[in-house]
Amino acid sequence: MLRIAFAAVLVATLGGAVMAQDSQPVSEVQRAWDAATKAATAGPADVAFRDNAIMHLPDTYAFFPKNEGAAFMRAVGNSTDDRFVGMIVPKSPDQYWFITVDYNDTGHVNDEDAKTWNADDLMQSIKTGTEEDNKRRVAQNIPALDVLGWVEKPAYDSGTHRLVWSILAKERGAAQDAESVINYNTYALGREGYFELNLVTGEKTISADRRHAAKLLAALNYKDGQRYEDFNSSTDHLAEFGLAALVGGVAAKKLGLLAIFGVVLVKFWKIALIALAVAAGVARKFFKRKDASP
Repeated sequence: MLRIAFAAVLVATLGGAVMAQDSQPVSEVQRAWDAATKAATAGPADVAFRDNAIMHLPDTYAFFPKNEGAAFMRAVGNSTDDRFVGMIVPKSPDQYWFITVDYNDTGHVNDEDAKTWNADDLMQSIKTGTEEDNKRRVAQNIPALDVLGWVEKPAYDSGTHRLVWSILAKERGAAQDAESVINYNTYALGREGYFELNLVTGEKTISADRRHAAKLLAALNYKDGQRYEDFNSSTDHLAEFGLAALVGGVAAKKLGLLAIFGVVLVKFWKIALIALAVAAGVARKFFKRKDASP
């Protein structure tokens, strides 16, 4: 409902001085999107993720490289840093989700705590961290967040060293039927750090869209020498936290990183709305043209 309302307003006022939620002209967002699509790699293709891994990009997706992806995010009022690798988007103009790709060179993350963690304890830690971070949010005139529960409880595959989890959080005081943007978090652990593929989509479409995150996570392969099993305890750096820190802040709280999920949740909601408006007219034309190219 939220997406449709935004698109309708945009179409109705496209000839005027339309402004995005971050006070950037929509034309600036359009230019950034155009530049990203021109630089995109359309699947099927193998895309290098830094010097660490290869994404075997399936044919229904496209990858925006770092510079153009970051420029698009800046156009809609969001920031990136050195961890940002790029963005993955659907070719279909009827799908309104995207995935950000980041690499965190934290050192080797020990996964032993996944054997004994408790989802209820992790959720309580997330809620506690959120309430603490809400003090900062309110002081900055940002609505407080309420954590409502799991979209998907933390699940770790020790064989592939993949982690998946997601929560549902809404702005405090929002209408009961207000749709929330979901961050569906997936991780691929490696020798010296981890890739994070963060699916951003709507509460009403997460059930269908999560399959894209699973498919792309499985398509990410570390190069020889960079795999989790290649860790050398004699020479390699060990991260200062365990796997639980990637589930919203259990060990991360010790590092002073409170409610890290909340920052991400609010960070991207504008993009989810803007992407709908620009994708329908641009992505169909661009990706059909690119698929027809040699």
